[in-house]
Amino acid sequence: MSQETTKAFSENPGSSSIPLTRIQKLIGERMLQSKQSKPCFYIESKVDVTELMGLRPKLRKSLGVKITTDAFYVRALALAAKQYPLMLGEIDGDNIKIPDLINVGFAVNAPQGLVVPVIKDADKKTLAEIAELEQSLTEKARDNKLTLEEMEGETIALSNLGAYGVDSFLGIVPPPTSTVLAVGNANREIVPVDGRPVERKMVSLLLAVDRRIADEVYAAKFLNTICEQLQNPQQLV
Repeated sequence: MSQETTKAFSENPGSSSIPLTRIQKLIGERMLQSKQSKPCFYIESKVDVTELMGLRPKLRKSLGVKITTDAFYVRALALAAKQYPLMLGEIDGDNIKIPDLINVGFAVNAPQGLVVPVIKDADKKTLAEIAELEQSLTEKARDNKLTLEEMEGETIALSNLGAYGVDSFLGIVPPPTSTVLAVGNANREIVPVDGRPVERKMVSLLLAVDRRIADEVYAAKFLNTICEQLQNPQQLV
């Protein structure tokens, strides 16, 4: 709920009607359009992020920038999309159009509602560059200072609710993209490693894909590539 909606509700505690904000209307219309026009399927994998979590504080010292888990997710998503470009495709008449750029939109919970800044050419940026840009765009989003250019051009999407204690969820593919990666919370789980039970930090990655663009096997290979990179985080540095 945005701060505007919260304010409206607190000012009218006895009311059962809350006015929609401009951004709520816009997002609602776009998500409805997506659900009605895109026949999506969903696949899920769990990834071991124990090494990734342990690497983050070390990278902050060596790279001089705070590396969030989202920075790893954005980079892994972009590099995997470079290998599997259909995940970026969109329907263009009787054809699938593959965009030239890999631009990752990531959802930010801002006072005015959910906004999606875009990291452009994400596949060409280092982890440190992505982390710096993510921090800058997130601050702008929360200060309501994002420009239109900083919210345009999204070709693939990321949504992370791990910070809110959500284990897994189904994302809605935002237009004009055909793929969204939904990321859950990092939970401690007992998993077999070399035949022994070991406690590891595991994260659910759930992919929503427009079936007109890519089939289940292609998407599975794409998701497996993301998992492999996250489980070997040094590859992403």
